[in-house]
Amino acid sequence: MKEYIKIASGQGFWGDLPDAPLEQVKRGKIDYLVMDYLAEVTMSIMQKQRMRNENYGYARDFVNVIENTLDEIKNDGVKVISNAGGVNPVACKDAILKIAKEKGYSGIKVAVVDGDDILPNLDEIIADGHQLKNMETGAPITEVKDELLSANVYFGCQPIVKALEMGADIVITGRVTDTGLTLAPMVYEFGWDFENYDLMSTGTIAGHIIECGGQVSGGNFTDWEKVDDFVDIGFPIIEAHPDGTFYVTKHENTGGLVSEMTVKEQLLYEIGDPSSYITPDCIADFSSIQLEQDGENRVKIWGIKGRPATPTYKISASYIDGYKLSSTLVYSWPDAVKKAKAAGNILLKRAEKLGIKFRDTNIELVGLNACNEDMDALKQDLSDMNEVQLRVSVHGESREDLNRFGMEIAPLILTGPSGVTGFAGGRPKASDVVAYWPALLDKKAATPRVTVFDI
Repeated sequence: MKEYIKIASGQGFWGDLPDAPLEQVKRGKIDYLVMDYLAEVTMSIMQKQRMRNENYGYARDFVNVIENTLDEIKNDGVKVISNAGGVNPVACKDAILKIAKEKGYSGIKVAVVDGDDILPNLDEIIADGHQLKNMETGAPITEVKDELLSANVYFGCQPIVKALEMGADIVITGRVTDTGLTLAPMVYEFGWDFENYDLMSTGTIAGHIIECGGQVSGGNFTDWEKVDDFVDIGFPIIEAHPDGTFYVTKHENTGGLVSEMTVKEQLLYEIGDPSSYITPDCIADFSSIQLEQDGENRVKIWGIKGRPATPTYKISASYIDGYKLSSTLVYSWPDAVKKAKAAGNILLKRAEKLGIKFRDTNIELVGLNACNEDMDALKQDLSDMNEVQLRVSVHGESREDLNRFGMEIAPLILTGPSGVTGFAGGRPKASDVVAYWPALLDKKAATPRVTVFDI
């Protein structure tokens, strides 16, 4: 057993810094590179791409990462784990095998973890009595079944561990939990028992800390002025030990900041009840965490407690829920706010006159109340504002109606309040609204698959 392992985060979301994973591999010794590409909306985007091209549906820039790190994978033993497979991990695997063979590499094993996509089997699952009720409304999924774009199970770390046990150097998954990407190598390397829920929670919390990439190493930090260098921000690394103690750090001579406060802010990110953070692997108790600064850009964490996992998987489904259209105009002094508010009302009244129906409308004044909707709390002299951006958004059932409304934006420049600019890019067009459907599914109703391929 190794004394410790280093697990480096290379991506916090699809579209994160392109060079971050390469920097993690090349600027210091690591054992694992983990990359999280999937948000809930990302799965629906990938599904749309796959519908247009059967060879798409995964994070294609991940293939470039592998291409540029094949030396380290082959010669230095760096293992890569990522959910970049999205809704088409097999196609992602094929692309990686192709490029590795073209470059003359051999002796590398690539594993695919799938089985999370339940959309093709949804009729059977429903027929077996699983209603997949919306966790917020209680409605059964049959209400939106015909509009579904994607439906995926959140698997945990166990299929990834299996892939590592089968000798995988690169593990490509579909929908697994963000935390499972980091927990899996700890379980594999240290031989942790899946039923030791304190250790499962330890690895889960370690994964939560680095799942958002540079956010824990100085990015998006409340005290951002304490961060010396954002240009060369170092992404985080977990130094994990067999007893469950771990350290959050980053490579030397990189920018950013790892401190008690950056770690604490990340710990609070996207959690509900801190004592009951539910994953497929365990229920982690964030209130049990002990941490302290342990040197420059190094935070020690220990003492984590956990409880057994629930009998259900979470399902992330998405569906088409009508259409939306947004557009903006900028109004200048004098009376910028007054003119922008009047312009928004004019647009909605013209839509009413045309018989255009909306489900929802939203008028925002960017620079005034787009982020803080309580105007009174701002306590500023609105008559003295230099400029404000009007943003109009509408949501409806008819794409044609929304596109007709979009034709009303530009005419407002010459048929509404004065001092307006900022219209560019042509008439706005309606686009699909992709809505989220969270549900629970008995774990017996879904089984992950693990397949290993040789280069």
